[in-house]
Amino acid sequence: MGTPLAHTTALVAGATRGAGRAIAVELGALGATVYCTGRSTEAAPSDMARPETIEGTARRVTEAGGQGVAVPTDHLDPQQVAALVRRVDTEQGALDVLVNDVWGGDPLAEWDARLWEHDLENGRKLLRRAVDTHIITSHHALPLLTRRPGGLVLEITDGTDRDTYRGSFFYDLAKDAVIRMAQAQAAELGPLSGTAVALTPGFLRSEAMLDIFGVTEENWREATAKEPHFCASESPAYVGRAAAALAADPDVGQWNGRAVSSWAMAGEYGFTDADGTRPDWGRYMAEVVLTGATPSDEGYR
Repeated sequence: MGTPLAHTTALVAGATRGAGRAIAVELGALGATVYCTGRSTEAAPSDMARPETIEGTARRVTEAGGQGVAVPTDHLDPQQVAALVRRVDTEQGALDVLVNDVWGGDPLAEWDARLWEHDLENGRKLLRRAVDTHIITSHHALPLLTRRPGGLVLEITDGTDRDTYRGSFFYDLAKDAVIRMAQAQAAELGPLSGTAVALTPGFLRSEAMLDIFGVTEENWREATAKEPHFCASESPAYVGRAAAALAADPDVGQWNGRAVSSWAMAGEYGFTDADGTRPDWGRYMAEVVLTGATPSDEGYR
């Protein structure tokens, strides 16, 4: 695709690992300058206790062909976010793409607990990390994003269906709220020639997920012995390429207010996952997981 984003400035909030890291890298591969933010730094690891850092992501962005800039930021702190946006303004004079990917809820979600059994403080903290961070970031970044027409906001979520319960009250509320935030921002950005879209990956082979199953990206299929449906999983590059394709599309406004997926965008824009396949988690979920059919990714890649 060349470098269609060579004059594009992007801010990926929550770029340390997983979807956020991949989105930052794929934006960089198309030539963008990408501000990579989060709490996990080489000098001070966050409470996620993971080895990935925003500096590591920024280096990958630069190696991919863009310019990566690491800025330590706690997106729950409005003053830190305001300072971040001022820095982007001072250094670039514009912001073209905002990716709200802050999460940090994995250690807080209690999947076997109903609402009244779930630790209340953990649930409220999850909502602060997964919802408040997005609100704070958009509040401070949108004045810069709307300075010129064509700005894009991507809200990274889980799923496109707002009618299906995701199995945990606080997790479901957070991910559903993110979709609604994309719709609300779309309504406000549309008259200003801006676009907001909710974007979801499928069964994501994030660094943490690979560690849970004790595999790497090279031998990930061995994890199907523990979780057969992992056969239809996708690497973070897939959703990263979806985000980059949206950012590079001059007609991206066609998606304004929509909740879209990595697999649907692959069909629209013609990209593949890192291994050259096109996993279709949506169809796999409907035809295999929900029907109880024998797990197999044949015909879904």
